[in-house]
Amino acid sequence: MKKLLAFILLLFSFPTAYTAAEEPKDPAIISEAAIVTDSESGAVLYAKNADKKMYPASLTKIATAIYAIENGDLKDIATISKKAAEIEGTRVYLEEGEKVPLIKLVQGMLINSGNDAAWSIAEHLDGNMKAFSENLNHYLEESAGLKNTHFVNPHGLFDENHYTTAGDLVKLTNYALKNETFREIYGTKEMKWAGKSWDTTIFTHHRMLKGEVPFEGVTGGKTGFVDEAKQTLATSAENDSIKLTAIVLKAEFKRDIYNDTKNLLNYGFSNFETSTLSSTDVFPSDGKTYTTGGENVAITLPKGIYEEDITSKGKLQIKNENGRIIQSVKLLEDKQDEVVTSQLKTEKEPGKETTGYYGRAGLIIFLFGIFILILRKNLKAKARRRRGRV
Repeated sequence: MKKLLAFILLLFSFPTAYTAAEEPKDPAIISEAAIVTDSESGAVLYAKNADKKMYPASLTKIATAIYAIENGDLKDIATISKKAAEIEGTRVYLEEGEKVPLIKLVQGMLINSGNDAAWSIAEHLDGNMKAFSENLNHYLEESAGLKNTHFVNPHGLFDENHYTTAGDLVKLTNYALKNETFREIYGTKEMKWAGKSWDTTIFTHHRMLKGEVPFEGVTGGKTGFVDEAKQTLATSAENDSIKLTAIVLKAEFKRDIYNDTKNLLNYGFSNFETSTLSSTDVFPSDGKTYTTGGENVAITLPKGIYEEDITSKGKLQIKNENGRIIQSVKLLEDKQDEVVTSQLKTEKEPGKETTGYYGRAGLIIFLFGIFILILRKNLKAKARRRRGRV
């Protein structure tokens, strides 16, 4: 009996084997603002100063590109103006009077960050910068859902009235990534360029996309720099479990934006995965049933233990084991009389051990049961010995 008690006490003298997993440590970020999201669900996995007003520099060109792709005819031929040809900053060396397809201007702008290509896109689509700015801002709000962004030019050269936030930029990039043409150009590493005065190969400036800063899974990106914005970077990456979008704003040095981006992506890959709510799923709660409205919906799940809860207003909340909300999905109430109900259940990955409170409680109950059985046997044995003495 004493040996059994000693064994039980010994088992519980090592709490680290059974305690709940700790909250993942936040990534170390030097840049002034940063954010990483699930590209498909939009769930924010980590954010630093995500709603702070910032200057984007050439990350502006993500907005100009998707605006041109969705509102222009990419086969159109644009005529390059004198103002476009003489613009400052990075260029693809367009000449006044040169005629260039709109698709080529978008490529030169996104891949080689050509300010002359960006200006030419704006002039071709809307005639002048005032009309372009008004139309672009309306488009960004209505189509991409941006609330804290105001752009006055197509390239990102500094203007105090040209601003956004990390949160808006990641939302914009996730919106743009849904477009196949944008994805292809955004992920292009190099391209032959045959212009009137420039016959060369243009390369992306994004060092992770080019492979100069090694990181597996990078699928696209855009760099930016002006003195007031410092270094800025947008990056998309994926593995077998999740697609990520990272935005980093205002770092002093290039090494910092790349280190920050790697830390953001590693954090996302290590701790989260994407799943899907089926269009046929039905979720019961408090006598009501909810559905996704007939659509498959991407959701983000923490790796390991998590909880799914439906609020009184029909929101599905995904929480990690410490109660932090990872994502909220608005469901629709199903009014039909006959519904096939199904409960969302937390799934554990095959081969992964789930630890925490319930695992330890179960072990306690199991060992306590063994203790009771042995105690009973000992008591019965003593009783028999007493009866033998009578």
